[in-house]
Amino acid sequence: MIRKLKSGDYRLYSRKVDPRTGKRRNLGTFKSREAAEKHEREVQYFKRH
Repeated sequence: MIRKLKSGDYRLYSRKVDPRTGKRRNLGTFKSREAAEKHEREVQYFKRH
């Protein structure tokens, strides 16, 4: 899940809520939405391999 920050950067959050904190985990901050989407694909690939 990608959200745009006030600073103009994009942050990738986990899809599920972390049970310990009750929030989504931060999976990285990126300068562009394309970079965030690319990393999201890499994360999904890694989860399955």
